[in-house]
Amino acid sequence: MLPGNLDTVPDADVIIIGELHDNPFHHENQAQAVAAIAPKALVFEMLTPEQASGATPEARSDADTLGAALRWTDGGWPEFSLYWPIFEAAPDAAIVGAALPRDLVRRSVMEGAPAIFLETGGDPTALGLDQALPDAEQAEREALQMEAHCDAMPMEMMGGMVAAQRLRDAAFAQTVAEAVETYGSPVVLITGNGHARRDWGVPVYLSRIAPEIGMHIIGQFESAPEPGYAAQFDGWIVTDPAEREDPCAVFRS
Repeated sequence: MLPGNLDTVPDADVIIIGELHDNPFHHENQAQAVAAIAPKALVFEMLTPEQASGATPEARSDADTLGAALRWTDGGWPEFSLYWPIFEAAPDAAIVGAALPRDLVRRSVMEGAPAIFLETGGDPTALGLDQALPDAEQAEREALQMEAHCDAMPMEMMGGMVAAQRLRDAAFAQTVAEAVETYGSPVVLITGNGHARRDWGVPVYLSRIAPEIGMHIIGQFESAPEPGYAAQFDGWIVTDPAEREDPCAVFRS
């Protein structure tokens, strides 16, 4: 396990803790780290700003009340009980939603990230969204998107899927920067490993808009990552795998 004891996560303005969304061990680790960090704000990939506004002090009294207040089931994420320990670990932290509305993300597949990001009030040029990715990176990312979709979608759609991911990464970064400005540091971002990686995830865009913000990035996996991928995190953890059904079975039925 890297970076060592989760009770002593290195100091940084922003700590990004990745996950596999359905793995309960990953959320237990996040809760342990969050308790040690005592962040001023918790930013969640899983929540829109509107949903996060439901996290009033009264609603945070127990898991059922908070899950309902956040309308957690609307997002299609794994059950709220997996995530509750993270909220419980930082009872005084501001809860911030980073997710964009689904319709905007869907539109970005066809319209591209820059146009949609501009529509949200962001500056796509400042974040480099108007710049094409290097050919090798674009090809690798499209291949990963194809794999993530069980090789069941047309390959020509994968470029749009990459655009949607870039849009979400940029939006998460902007939200994190705003959280640091509003609440102070440290701020913790809870997100998937793909968004956490330093080479093309949230850190790329956060470095563009707020280069003064220091980051510490933790990935979580179910087997040791390849060296090149592992290098995109300051530390990483391998846990037992989650019990899950084959996510691709539906495409073969």
